[in-house]
This record gives sequence, structure tokens and C-alpha cells, in this order.
Amino acid sequence: MRIGIDLGGTKIEGIALDRNGAIAARRRIGAPKGRYQDTLEAVQSVVSDLEAETGRKSPVGIGIPGTVSRDTGLVKNANSVWLIGKPFDRDLQALLDRPVRVSNDANCFALSEAADGAAAGAAVVFGVILGTGVGGGLVVNGALVDGPNGITGEWGHNPLPWPEDAERPGPLCYCGKHGCIETFLSGPGLARDHRLHGGEDKPAEALAEDPSPAAEAAFRRYEIRLARALAHMINIIDPDAVVLGGGLSNLARLYTNVPPLLGDWVFSDRVNTRLLPPAHGDSSGVRGAAWLWPED
Repeated sequence: MRIGIDLGGTKIEGIALDRNGAIAARRRIGAPKGRYQDTLEAVQSVVSDLEAETGRKSPVGIGIPGTVSRDTGLVKNANSVWLIGKPFDRDLQALLDRPVRVSNDANCFALSEAADGAAAGAAVVFGVILGTGVGGGLVVNGALVDGPNGITGEWGHNPLPWPEDAERPGPLCYCGKHGCIETFLSGPGLARDHRLHGGEDKPAEALAEDPSPAAEAAFRRYEIRLARALAHMINIIDPDAVVLGGGLSNLARLYTNVPPLLGDWVFSDRVNTRLLPPAHGDSSGVRGAAWLWPED
């Protein structure tokens, strides 16, 4: 038995996962936004509830919207800004009285889908998050690749490749750069592009139900940009499979329309990389957090 925790900006979800990948217990509570100590105690309460239900003390893995710096041991690059600069893993270990493993939430998503999800059995898997932000994680032969800086897979903060003139310099990203992939391929990025081209001001999720020519044109631009961005990553890591996650991964048209476009930018005579929807949906992140503790 192992416990996984998905620490989000608005919710904290936890599961107890058995050795066969079955969920033995689940808890979900609201996240105490903006309050660090309350966040630690909320995670502790979820772990306690899961262990009370399963009757077992278990190792804990946790996915966070950021990463732990190898140099300082403090959280960096976190959307939940109250975690930044804090020794989150050490504080949580002290509170739970056991070792914990902490990783980026996109890494957890990739690990879940590579372990027993859509890309199970694939040697090289790139997991992509297309949601409020754009992130990614890389799994090779079942093991998460984290890198010396803890940022493997952070393709969202690379520039959009092969930009057209109208895409330069690109929107300003919260990281301080212009034209990051995240500013084009996130949900807010899609909504912004639709609005700038004369469409109604509505969130990306609502565009899926919009039959207007403006919405269709926005999706076509989105698909071409996604193809270019994925082709850039395929040229670098050549994965067996790319699994999409996040809210925009629910758009069925992406799996039909994007693969035929990849060949225009992938440096190969044929593109054999599979583009896949997630098998575990919204549960991939929390499942991947549990899989941070693989079976010995």
C-alpha cells in the first residue's frame, strides 16, 4: 500500500493505492489557499484519514504545482505561491514522522500514465499538461527523469517554435519572457487568442461547444501551434508516446487533427510517436504521486 497526494491550488486529493494499482481509499478536501502551515496540516489530515480507513501506515508521495530546488531544498516555480521558499518536503516529513517523496504535478501525471495508464509498456513517455498552465514530465523505462535542476519536461517555458510573423514577440508570460508555449497553449491562452481574433470573451472550456467560425478558427490555430510545439519535443527526445492531460486533453479533436500535422516539423520520414488521451483522467496526478514509491 502507498499513499499519493495531489496538492492543488483549490483542492487536496489523496488516495491509498494497493500493489495492483487499485484504489483502496480516497479523500478530497479544499486547499487552505495562501496559508502554508494550514496546508501542511491539511495534508496530514488527509493522510491520517486514509490510514484510518486502510488500517496501514504507508509511504507518502506528493505532487505539487512546483518543484523542490536541488540547491536550496526549498520550493520554487510554484503556482501556489505560498509554497515558494519553504522546505515543504522536510516540514511534511517531520509532521508525518516518515520520509516523503515530492515531485512536480506534471511529473506525477506522466509517471501515472506510463506506469499503468494510456502509455503502459512504452519505453519513453512524455506527459503533457494543457490546462491553466502548460507543463510536462518525462518517464524512461518506468522511471521519472527529473534532471539536475528539477525541470525536465518544462516545455511550457520554451518559446513557441517556428513562429509566424503575427506570433512575434508573443504574449508576456508570468515568467517574464514573451512568447512562451504556455501563453499560446494553455486554456487562458486559447481563450485570449479567440478573443483577439474577434470571438466572444469566454473560457476555453466553453469554446468546445461554440459552433461559430471564430471558435473553429481558434481551434485550428491552436492545433497547428500544438503540433509545432510537440514536434519540437519529439525531435529532441523521440518518445514512444505523448499523453495529454489537463482540461484541454478532453478535446477529442486534438487526437484526430494534430497527428497528421506533426510530419511538417518532425525531422523524420514518418512519425511513429502516438498521441494519446489519459487513461486515468483527473486521477492521474494523484495516482502518479503514489507511484513515486514503486514496488520494491
